[in-house]
Amino acid sequence: MNLAMCATGRSDEHLVSYQQQSVHHEALHDLKRLQRGAAKDGIDLRVASAFRSFSRQAAIWNAKFNGHRSVLDINEQEVELSHLNTLQRCQAIMLFSALPGASRHHFGTDFDVWDSGAVSDDYALALTQREYAPTGPFAQLSQWLDEHMAEYGFYRPYDCYRGGVAPEPWHISHITSASILLPWQNPSTIADALRDSDVAGNETIMAHLDTLCTQFVTNVGPVFAAR
Repeated sequence: MNLAMCATGRSDEHLVSYQQQSVHHEALHDLKRLQRGAAKDGIDLRVASAFRSFSRQAAIWNAKFNGHRSVLDINEQEVELSHLNTLQRCQAIMLFSALPGASRHHFGTDFDVWDSGAVSDDYALALTQREYAPTGPFAQLSQWLDEHMAEYGFYRPYDCYRGGVAPEPWHISHITSASILLPWQNPSTIADALRDSDVAGNETIMAHLDTLCTQFVTNVGPVFAAR
C-alpha cells in the first residue's frame, strides 16, 4: 500500500464501502460501535462525509477560489474574496476547506457526523457551528460526542480555533487509523500531489506551502488516549 498516495487523496486502496461512503478499513469497526452506542442514547448518528479524493477536494477548492461557492469567515459570514490577494484568498478558504492533498478526509478516517433523528426528513444539512450549538438541532449529539467519543477511539481535531482551521464540532477522527496516515501527509507529499495539478492559486500555494501546513494542516487539537 502506498501510504503517501493514500494520505494525499490519490489512492483508495485503504478504503471499504459503508453506507454509501468510503471508509478506512481499520476505522470501520469503531465507527459501527460509535453508531450503536449513540443509538442506545436515542441518537441516529449518520456520516455526511467520509473519504474525499484529491480531485473532489480540488473541485471544492477551485469553486471557492473562483467565487462559485461561498467562503465563510470565523463567524460564518461570507467573505468578499475580491478584496484579498492570492495568499489571503487561500488562507480564507482554508479556514473551513482543506487544501487538496492536505485534507484529513483523504484518510477515510475522519467523518462529518450528524443526527438524522433530530431533524425532519427534508432538512438541509449545512454543517455549521450553529447547528451544533446548545440551541441547535444537533446539540444532543455534540454533547454525547464530548462525553463518549473517546470510548470508541475518536476525537475532534478541530475542537477549537487555534489560528488555523475554524472549530468543526461535526468533524471526528479515528485516532489509531488516522495516526498511520498522518506522517505521510507533509509538505513534501502534498507538494507532489499539487505539482502539475489544476488547483487554483497553485503557484502561490507552492511558494508558501510550509507556512500554510504549519498554520492549517498540523495545527490541530492534541490526540488524547482513548478510554
